[in-house]
Amino acid sequence: MSKRTNIIGLMAIAMLYSCASIPENVQPIKHFEVRRYLGKWYEVARLDHKQERNLNNVTAEYRFNEYGTISVFNSGYNYIDRKWESATGKAKFSGDSSVGALKVSFFGPFYSGYYVIALGEGYQYALVAGDNLKYLWILSRTTTIPDSVRKDYLQKAGQIGYDTSQLIWVEHDKQHTDH
Repeated sequence: MSKRTNIIGLMAIAMLYSCASIPENVQPIKHFEVRRYLGKWYEVARLDHKQERNLNNVTAEYRFNEYGTISVFNSGYNYIDRKWESATGKAKFSGDSSVGALKVSFFGPFYSGYYVIALGEGYQYALVAGDNLKYLWILSRTTTIPDSVRKDYLQKAGQIGYDTSQLIWVEHDKQHTDH
């Protein structure tokens, strides 16, 4: 095969993997109001994955940026390396902006699905699914959630097919203010 054919093939594969997909049985919320979702969220629980391995004190901040997308700033404290880590990315809607279906990129043209599947009253809590059953987050505007919200979100995630026994409950015992 020629070098050009290899490059075209690699580009096609990259495009396939950069498209966000949605797990079966996941329904993003309707009547999503992005302005209410913006701001700081604390990660209360997550399924472990490489990008957040060994992190506690994890937060995510969402803001509109000048490009018409949403800037994403994630940070957390690596308790093994004893240092703060952060990543900056961008998010945009997968379709209609009134549906909680977005795609997020921290690596150039490669996007992953970000699906808000439950929201607590007043946008205080969120259950977020990823592209597959390996990615799930419980977020809050504070470092904790009420037991009733916890039970509701665990039940909803379990019904979808998530193994909620594998959730990591994130500690919040340090403050990180600069980014």
